[in-house]
Amino acid sequence: MRRLKLLPFLKHNKAAAYTLSAMIMTAVTVALVLAAFVYAYQMLEQQRGVSEWEVAKKSILAYNDALENVAWKPGAARSTRFTAQYGYLQLIPPAAGNSITISATVNGAAQSLSNDTYPGRTGIIKYWLSTEYVSFGPDYELYILGNSSSLISSSSDSYGRAVINQQPGMISMTLDYRVRAMRTSVIDVGGVQTNYVDIWVIKLSMLVPNAWSYVNEFDLQAKTLSVTTASHRFTGVTDQTSVVSVQIGGIPASQVPVTLTVPGTVVYNVVVANVQVNV
Repeated sequence: MRRLKLLPFLKHNKAAAYTLSAMIMTAVTVALVLAAFVYAYQMLEQQRGVSEWEVAKKSILAYNDALENVAWKPGAARSTRFTAQYGYLQLIPPAAGNSITISATVNGAAQSLSNDTYPGRTGIIKYWLSTEYVSFGPDYELYILGNSSSLISSSSDSYGRAVINQQPGMISMTLDYRVRAMRTSVIDVGGVQTNYVDIWVIKLSMLVPNAWSYVNEFDLQAKTLSVTTASHRFTGVTDQTSVVSVQIGGIPASQVPVTLTVPGTVVYNVVVANVQVNV
């Protein structure tokens, strides 16, 4: 009987097993390295997105300072640098923006101090970023400048209002401008106490006809085109309190009481700064 030569066969199988194991280990190592690389890249991209968000927040606040600095100086202009690689800045012109409605009570009756053209509508500035980079949770809202009120009555309060909102898939920062109302003086005119209430409005206009988005690095400029005043005079005022009401867009109206010297006259001066925002 012939003896089978099993030893070489076993040796070949053993060598093949070693080779297969080495190939499997190499493949696993490559897969782990690739997974680690992808994870590290994703983490780096997320960190860059977070960093851009923080820079955009500072740019929004800096731009507000620049705009308020020039708002009441016709012809004055200032700009702020923006960087948007992961998100984008959006300018929403007045046509698609918010209407400004102003009224005041005189002897208890509401009197309109605005119309469709004066002050009219105002634009909005927004920065958008995917929640893949920054997320605070569903329906998140935080004011980083001002508050939900559309009306202020202190000279120390900023006109600007900046709010962070999170929607499905996106988070945004919105910058718009509130209205200021204050009684500035009382003058005896021919024996009649005349109260002057000034209402200051910053109205944003854009060169773009529709909402437009910007990316990369650019300078966002604010330039005051004009400052105009419309006066509304009411005589025979006997009610000591006048309630000024302002509504901007779909946000509920905000109100502030103004104390008047009566009996007398009240003059509401609606002062509008038309500020052009462009890149």
